[in-house]
Amino acid sequence: MPSTAQIDRMQRDWSPLVIVGAPRTGTNLLRDLLTQLPGYGTWPCDEINYIWRHGNATHPNDEFGRELARPGVKRFIRRAFGRIASAEGARTVVEKTCANSLRIGFVDEILPEAKFVFLVRDGRDVVASSIERWRAPLEFRYLYKKAKYVPVSDLPYYAFRYVSSRFFKLFSSEKRLATWGPRFDGMEEFLQTRTLAEICAHQWKRCTEKAEAELAEIDTARVHRVKYEDIIRQPARELEKTARFLNVALSENQADHLTARVRNTSVGRWRQALDAETLKRLEPIWGSALERNGYV
Repeated sequence: MPSTAQIDRMQRDWSPLVIVGAPRTGTNLLRDLLTQLPGYGTWPCDEINYIWRHGNATHPNDEFGRELARPGVKRFIRRAFGRIASAEGARTVVEKTCANSLRIGFVDEILPEAKFVFLVRDGRDVVASSIERWRAPLEFRYLYKKAKYVPVSDLPYYAFRYVSSRFFKLFSSEKRLATWGPRFDGMEEFLQTRTLAEICAHQWKRCTEKAEAELAEIDTARVHRVKYEDIIRQPARELEKTARFLNVALSENQADHLTARVRNTSVGRWRQALDAETLKRLEPIWGSALERNGYV
């Protein structure tokens, strides 16, 4: 493990790439594609929201303003990036915590040199997939990988939240967790009054719209937008385009090889997963957001 002094020196030796997207938009897929590029690496777990929230763990939601990026918070997160850069031998550290879609300004304050890839997906497919995750059984291996990156001082807080959420599921009429995924402002009230499908629709909409609004304030040279459906249908072409944005030389043959395992099996699954009554109920929530993103 590198010393603090070594990590501080490493700050000049790595650059951050932040994948931004609501949950279930394909951020894992895109991260796995990009970390195949030479010099690219990431954490050996799904997300690092525990690291991003350190110093603000008890904040009621994931919508952080720039003012929460205090010096100690910034130092802690940047050192976490430095450690993983050293461990992976990476010049570019890829990060894809979905909750970051609610706090772009906060992320930019901590990583002002970062490039952002904004991933958008049809909200109907997102809701269908999110409902499954809210009801998913416990996965010990997944939990263990993430738990290793919980700051020690925050362990009691997250342990209590986790146990409470699992206990809630035992008695939930919808068989769902008490909470899952990015927590938007006002979500606690929604959890008491809305159906699971409605909560998922609001979660997708808020993550997508807030990310889009805050990314509009970032230099356009640092932001690349891509649709999940385009990656699935033409993966090599989309990887080439993203590589050009990152100033990485990638031939057509290389792109074909790196995307050979991408399969078009998950686009449009909402048609089987969501019934007509649910779609009608969700239309007032996601209608305008779907239209703006070209999903009508």
